Amino acid sequence: MATPFRSISKPTPSSTGGQEARPTSTPGFTGAALDGPSRALRHLVVVGKALPAARTITPRGIESIIGPNDDRQRILETDLSPWRAICALNMRGALGSGVIGTGWFAGPQTVITAGHCVYSRVFFGEAGWAEEIEVAPGRNGADMPFGQESSTRFAALEGWVQGEDPDYDIGCIHLNEPLGEKVGWFSIAALPAEALVGSAVNVSGYPADRGGGAQQWYDSSSIRGVTDRRIFYGLDTFGGQSGAPAWVQDSTSTTDIRVVGIHAYGTAGGAPPGVTEPVNSAPRITPDVLDQIRAWVEEDGGWPPNGTETQTGEPVPHRESLLSDEDIRAIAELLAAALDNRRPAATAQV
Repeated sequence: MATPFRSISKPTPSSTGGQEARPTSTPGFTGAALDGPSRALRHLVVVGKALPAARTITPRGIESIIGPNDDRQRILETDLSPWRAICALNMRGALGSGVIGTGWFAGPQTVITAGHCVYSRVFFGEAGWAEEIEVAPGRNGADMPFGQESSTRFAALEGWVQGEDPDYDIGCIHLNEPLGEKVGWFSIAALPAEALVGSAVNVSGYPADRGGGAQQWYDSSSIRGVTDRRIFYGLDTFGGQSGAPAWVQDSTSTTDIRVVGIHAYGTAGGAPPGVTEPVNSAPRITPDVLDQIRAWVEEDGGWPPNGTETQTGEPVPHRESLLSDEDIRAIAELLAAALDNRRPAATAQV
């Protein structure tokens, strides 16, 4: 009998992994690179419990704009945490076609994404697996403040590889270098349904329609419904944001962030019983999923002993922002005006 939570790796020299005792969460880390207070985190991110008004739907591809207005906001501070731990992905398959997506750091060398970003016969041909994926944390247009790294080692849940079941659409990119020590990684939590329903939820990723997969865009809403394997919310997304972290937090502190899902679907993914409004969705972080993510991180060397500092024990440097709130708003208005006159290059998105 198939075991949907078992990890299947792209055929390469095999790695072992291992089964750990079931934790309720994993450690997070803001990264050793120069950091400072994020105004976007303070002013945009939603916290606690929130139930905004329902929206109507404007479907646009595999993922959906919910309502007549697109409420996504561009993140300009991609060199600050937590935004820098979110990665623009450029995937290539055996046919040579380019596909864009989103991922995020769960450990020093481990990037989590949607399963269809690493394995998809639609995008990557009969073999299913991507040939190579370029990972660029905190990308901001042409600027890649932390560079990029290519990988050819991937894994996904068996439930996705064997049957492309949306409930198990979760994948992993193994890196060769601990880039996460610079940019940090997210804490991940398996929360009960009653703690999730009604919680404010945040999603940030790299859509195709704004910046062609090179700009990070964010929106928030609340969790409208939960099933055993999925969470559903009413925020705006577009193709290319698949694999983005869906997180909750009780305050605007970076130490309070907990990823509870991996964004993957628009309204075509359906809605849970009792939810009649249009919703996008994410495979849910359950204890089984958390076990597998932990095994993937351990396969890459695990977290530092402390879990919240670099392996060398260096302190995290800090900086104050040089831009005022008025400066940030002015820059955002200029960029928005420029985007209205710019059409992104055509590319596939997931």
